[in-house]
Amino acid sequence: MKNHNYAVIMAGGVGSRFWPVSKQSNPKQFQDILGSGKTLIQNTFNRLNRFIPAENILVLTNAIYRDIVMEQLPEISSSQIVLEPIMRNTAPCILLAAMKIHKMDPDARMLVAPSDHWIQEEDLFEQDMCMAFEEAEKGERLITFGIKPHFPNTGYGYIQYDHKKTAQVYDVQRFTEKPDFQTAQSFLNQGNYLWNSGIFVWKAQTILNKFEKLLPDMFRLFMIGQEFYNKPHETNFLRSHYQYAENISIDYAIIENSEEVMVIPASFSWNDLGTWCSLEDELPGDAESNTVVNSRFIPVEATGNIIRTESNKVVLVDGLKDYMILENDEVLLIVPKEKEQQIKNIRNEVIERYGVQFA
Repeated sequence: MKNHNYAVIMAGGVGSRFWPVSKQSNPKQFQDILGSGKTLIQNTFNRLNRFIPAENILVLTNAIYRDIVMEQLPEISSSQIVLEPIMRNTAPCILLAAMKIHKMDPDARMLVAPSDHWIQEEDLFEQDMCMAFEEAEKGERLITFGIKPHFPNTGYGYIQYDHKKTAQVYDVQRFTEKPDFQTAQSFLNQGNYLWNSGIFVWKAQTILNKFEKLLPDMFRLFMIGQEFYNKPHETNFLRSHYQYAENISIDYAIIENSEEVMVIPASFSWNDLGTWCSLEDELPGDAESNTVVNSRFIPVEATGNIIRTESNKVVLVDGLKDYMILENDEVLLIVPKEKEQQIKNIRNEVIERYGVQFA
């Protein structure tokens, strides 16, 4: 019996907020950010492979990352790596993946997930995803997953839903992108808002119908290549046509403008690993609340710091509180934790002063 469940791992981002460890040549999804023994994309693949056959898992990434994906995921073939010839947002690559999957299996159901999230409760994750696959069969449903917020985070999108019903799947009432602190606090107080996880499930045919209706120009652009998908000429078609796709996210283009959008409040714990300080939520601190990855750390009146070095380096820190000490082979960065949102700007300053090789 054919398994109609497919997964698409989105792995094209640069992860610049995790600079200097995450670089354009080797972004965070291809690194063991948490010191778990596996890279983030390997953890993501293994999590999905529990209930989706390896041959049904596609990886969407930039052409420059082809070799590193092949190296880190030997379980998949080169034909399962969908290469964007130029960086675009999530709508074009998801449309492309949907067309490829639908051509392989008209009855396919798709799970779309980022490659760099951290989810430890894999049994609960599998349970929620399998429920979503079944729900996606009902009409033209688009299923998303919401995370119960535990503080007023202004870096996430929020999903409002009708929490007065008793159900496992709820109608989405509206989406709000990255609110200010007061608005985020009011969402928490109301109790019917969830963080948007960026994980989706739908039938391949359903998402194609949504694109045809809501982004008809992009849909027609990709339909031109229908005969080439999953064949050798696909690469040449994408090289000549992909650049003309609108640079827009799946959220803005499709999800926020569709009917029958449903949300499942996730039963699994979730961390999008958006900034260095997010490591503190996942890794135990030492007696002085320092979070240490890949280092043999000696604190001397040092508290609340994040230390991440290469190759198990010995690090002694004397007299620092609430700092980040981060390094790769070429860069050592020592900045206060309160400036974690400014790392992109720091990265740009280094690039401007010393060259793009530090990107």
